[in-house]
Amino acid sequence: MSLAHDAQLAVGRATKAQRPARTWPEINNPTAWAVAAILLVMPLIASGFFLIEIFATTLILGTMALSLMFLAGYGGMVSLMQLTIAGFSAYMVAVFGVSGNANISLGWPWWLAVPMALALATAFGTLGGALAVRTEGIYTIMITLAIGAAFYYFTNQNWAIFNGHTGINNVATPHFWGVNWRADIPFYYVVLAVAALCYFAVEYLSRAPFGLALQGVRDNPRRMAALGFNVNAHRVAAYAFASFVAALAGVLQVWNYRQISPGSVSVGACIDVLIIAVVGGITRPIGPFIGALIFVLLRTFALDFLVRLGLDGNRFRLLIGVGFLAIVFWSSDGVIGLWQRWRQHQRREVSHSGGGRGHG
Repeated sequence: MSLAHDAQLAVGRATKAQRPARTWPEINNPTAWAVAAILLVMPLIASGFFLIEIFATTLILGTMALSLMFLAGYGGMVSLMQLTIAGFSAYMVAVFGVSGNANISLGWPWWLAVPMALALATAFGTLGGALAVRTEGIYTIMITLAIGAAFYYFTNQNWAIFNGHTGINNVATPHFWGVNWRADIPFYYVVLAVAALCYFAVEYLSRAPFGLALQGVRDNPRRMAALGFNVNAHRVAAYAFASFVAALAGVLQVWNYRQISPGSVSVGACIDVLIIAVVGGITRPIGPFIGALIFVLLRTFALDFLVRLGLDGNRFRLLIGVGFLAIVFWSSDGVIGLWQRWRQHQRREVSHSGGGRGHG
């Protein structure tokens, strides 16, 4: 719980920081255009391993963390059940759809199973949010963590619906228009499209009247209530939207691995999503994707590096934890905050050097 507490403090400091006004969309940002171009041509320059295990996995985890970033960055609510919602959605895809466990799965086509899974997972997250908004601070973290832990133990012990600790395997993936959409390149573009839609939806909402009101509720709920805004209704609506984003990531997750088990929704995995969001930056929609890339690279290559040294591969979490604490200590807004500090420092140096030449 110390990591979660540190994250709560980091979120509190970051959400109170004043940020320069930005226009949307930032069409004049060359870095954004360069990143978009690289992502679009990635199948031409990356192998299947990097395409799916690194970049597609990064986009899926980043979308999960994006749902948490929306709640924490714009609503001031730290939720540890976003992975649980994604896992619930994944389980529903497996239960309603087609899988290798014919005695459990109902055999619906994907275009029926997926909307049902999204609807149920969104409702599940909204109900959990309705409970969480009655509390503040560390108590919100505890309630959402309790929901995540309860769901993990329920799936682990329930055999009739979730097949217990074995989970549900060989989940069917979409095939239509003559395309296997789980093949590496089609699936990468599906993941990229979903991640981009979620990213721009969060960017849009942050500037829409609802998003501005939500940020007002975050900063001063009493004043917003005095102005006639329903504080709890805005918070619950934020949970509903974040739950839908997390549910989309859950659908992609179960299609990616073609299976879902209790290990995918464990308490440790729930905290990983929080770490991803905070490391990347909790006040920018791009932050969760940066944090997800760092996490995936460490998990993939640090694990192999430690094994080659003869150490326990699970110690890669120690590296992640140390990095998390260091970033929180040096920047309340994660890697995004460190980048902005460096940019400001460079601008000051250029300004001072230019001023010195002008004075001479």
